Amino acid sequence: MRLVECVPNFSEGRNPAVTDAIAAVITDTEGAWLLDVDPGKATNRTVVTFVADYDRAVEAAFRAVAKAAELIDMRKHQGEHARMGATDVCPFVPVRGVSMDECVALARALGERVGKELEIPVYLYEYAATREERRNLATVRAGEYEALADKLKDPRWKPDFGPARFNAKSGATVIGARKFLIAYNVNLNTRDARKANDVALEIREAGRNQRGPDGKFMRDAGGEPIKSPGRLQACKAVGWYIDEYARAQISINLTDFDVTPPHIAFDTVCEEAEKRGLRVTGSELVGLIPLEAMLQAGRHYLERAGSSAGGPEAHVVEAAVQSLGLRELSAFDPAQKIIEYRVAEATPLADMRVRDFADLTSTDAPAPGGGSVAALMGAMAGALAAMVANLTVGKKAYQEAEEEMRAVAVDAQRMKDACLRAIDTDTRAFDAVMAAMRMPRGGDEEAAARDAAVQEATQRAIDVPLGVLRTCRDALTPIAAVAERGNRNSLSDAGVAALCARAGAHGAYLNVLINLPGVSDASYAASTRAEASRVMEETAARASEIIERVTSALSRAATGESQLTGGAGSAPASSRKRDSNQEM
Repeated sequence: MRLVECVPNFSEGRNPAVTDAIAAVITDTEGAWLLDVDPGKATNRTVVTFVADYDRAVEAAFRAVAKAAELIDMRKHQGEHARMGATDVCPFVPVRGVSMDECVALARALGERVGKELEIPVYLYEYAATREERRNLATVRAGEYEALADKLKDPRWKPDFGPARFNAKSGATVIGARKFLIAYNVNLNTRDARKANDVALEIREAGRNQRGPDGKFMRDAGGEPIKSPGRLQACKAVGWYIDEYARAQISINLTDFDVTPPHIAFDTVCEEAEKRGLRVTGSELVGLIPLEAMLQAGRHYLERAGSSAGGPEAHVVEAAVQSLGLRELSAFDPAQKIIEYRVAEATPLADMRVRDFADLTSTDAPAPGGGSVAALMGAMAGALAAMVANLTVGKKAYQEAEEEMRAVAVDAQRMKDACLRAIDTDTRAFDAVMAAMRMPRGGDEEAAARDAAVQEATQRAIDVPLGVLRTCRDALTPIAAVAERGNRNSLSDAGVAALCARAGAHGAYLNVLINLPGVSDASYAASTRAEASRVMEETAARASEIIERVTSALSRAATGESQLTGGAGSAPASSRKRDSNQEM
């Protein structure tokens, strides 16, 4: 799934009936998941957070904007927060598998539709801005609703979409694309908000005002304060005291976690706190966080401890939770706090016990079938490659390969997880084809709708195994690395990994072929067949080469012609997991 976050702000925070109705239209949109509704009485404003599949994000957002236009009258609105419309601002945020440029495209598509169908003036901001002076939300919203009528008469403020005339009931809406904002607080062992704020001034991008020898703030020729920049970019921070927790915190907004991720902010606060005789006791995540930010943190702390960061995803996430102290103040459930986990589809097949999966496959149930089994083989290929890499990390005899094996383990885990997801995705794709074929086809419209649904479902049923085929091909890169430079006592495991990759690829290839005759798009069918054949040939050749090398090496060792250990010891492979401290 390609995920987009959308965070529309509505100018109503006191009437639950209105905000509930807006939330309901989002919930009712297929492919959209409502995550949070946060009303404020004083601000008379509600911030809604939802995540949607890329193809459904505009539809869900438009329905919410339309409902707000129907129910909110800006002529009666009063509140403490700056605002200029019933839907005041509506940003799209890339979460997974979506670029910023694609979010800009969403913003423009929504803006065009809101302007045309609802006749609401629309301005684009941040990454979607059409003019540099409109990038900043505060600049666009200057004067607020009360100044909008005159603003629209100024040619410089002609809307990007919609009429250049005042819509008294709905005002104007600002739509854009921005990066994900992580709201994150770091806890200190003090009640003194001034000490916390001193740390905040040191780390935030804006920094602090410089003082001269006389202790007074220094100013430039224009009278503006001269700043000393803070340590962290894309970071806003302030110190405060929270009575509920009986401690001070550094309240942080990370506006680009690719620039400054939470673990770097945490470590930096720890350094600055220690300089002042303070201790960091933990941290708190406000709202949700992308999975990648948690994985980055987990890998960072695992590697710092000298451990492999190429463990299962759940282990890496847990390392992040513990290292950041995210459970100090309250429970932290990754299933509720990580965006991708909140919207993840159920994986009943991948979650089965091995015996139950095999038993179900052996029955006359139509699924799981060969496609899911092929995906399982691909997952085992990745798992074995990660295992051999992890058994190599930390061994003195393989120090030269240490850095490479750490990276290999992480890559192999990603490929394993991709194939695990495909076990259930393949079955869902098959079910969708069956459901499409059961659609009525009495009249011309029904027949056309059924044909379109069958074609869409069939292409999906091809795309899933094609993805598995590609992943099995890619998995041979880490498999070749562990076969050549990994722990020699696990060489047989590397060989089995190659066998699994080849079997998974061939199984996926067969599932592509069996579905292609059902596609009416000749161009799609031809290009897909050509790609699948090419990838299969590459995979078979690379896998065979690895298997042949591994088999040859093991055969020579079995006849005493060579040793696998390369001077690293002579422990048998069967002992590799019984004593993790032995040198291998």
